Order: sequence, then C-alpha cells, then structure tokens
Amino acid sequence: MIDKSRAIELLRKYLRDDKIVKHCIAVEAIMRVLARRLGRDEDKWGIVGLLHDIDYDVTNRDLSSHGLKAMEILRNELPEELLRVIACHNESTGIEPETEEGKEMCIALRAADQMSGLIVATALVMPSRKISEIKLSTLRRKFKSKDFARGVKRDRILGIEKLGIPLEEFMQLSLEAMRGVAEELGL
Repeated sequence: MIDKSRAIELLRKYLRDDKIVKHCIAVEAIMRVLARRLGRDEDKWGIVGLLHDIDYDVTNRDLSSHGLKAMEILRNELPEELLRVIACHNESTGIEPETEEGKEMCIALRAADQMSGLIVATALVMPSRKISEIKLSTLRRKFKSKDFARGVKRDRILGIEKLGIPLEEFMQLSLEAMRGVAEELGL
C-alpha cells in the first residue's frame, strides 16, 4: 500500500490538467470522512479516492478504457482489491470488487466522485466562489434542480444510502470534507 506522497507523485506524473488533480483531492477528502463514518481505514479509502482518475489523460477521457488503464498504471502500487474498486467507479468496465469492504468502497467512490462535482459547481455560482459559503439548504436545492450541473449523476449520489448514510448527512459530510481542503482546491 502506498502513502499519500507517493500517490500525489503518481497523480502529477499522469495528470496534466490541474482541475482533475483538484477533483481527485476533493474525492479523497470525501472518501476519508466516509471511511471514518463507516469505521473503515481512512488512509486506504483516501488513497482510492485520490487515485481514482489517474488514467484520465492517458485514456483521453475515453470511458471505455477509463479505470482499466488505472489498473495497469497502479498494478505494482496497490492491492488487487483496491485496483478493482478504482476500476468499478466507472460502471462500464464491468469490474466489481470481491470483498464486502471493496463493494462498500465502490459505492462510496461513485457517490463521492459525483458529489464533489456538485459541490464545486455550487461553489462556482456563489458570490464569493468559495465552498465556505455553501449552506446545506443550497446544496439540497442544487441537487434537486435537474437543470443545474447536468453532468452530475444524482443516482450515484443517492447510492450512498445503500451504506446506511442518508443523503442529507452525506451532503453535510462532503461539504465539511471539501471545506477542509478548500485552499488546495482554490475554492
């Protein structure tokens, strides 16, 4: 299992777009709070969140290979089950984790991936363009508005309820997590 500094080194090696690196940092933060909430290993869940889009540039954003290339890139860095979790966040790979924790992590990763996008989109329409300005009620309203952040897959966010975490609690946990890394995100 690699540490965060090695994961960041790998991200910087494979990702040219700083927006995607920031997205990975946001997802890592959300995965860490979810791990804490579920009594799981925060470092392991965080590394998965941090590395989940490492192949974004390598695949030229082609969803047919996104996740599969990540498995190749990270083959000597992570255990097989974590590679499966990273691949499974793109449902089109057809790869699923084999352990109970891996299945939980995959659901969480899919939800965190989409929630981070919703929070960033919400921050960008705030007067200050800061996450600190977002209220839970605003995030709820933006979630319900299908015309807002159309690329956000709300069904994946709702998947978090399969882990026994209500949507509103997930929103609050995600907001708090991203506020903790807001400086790194420039938001």
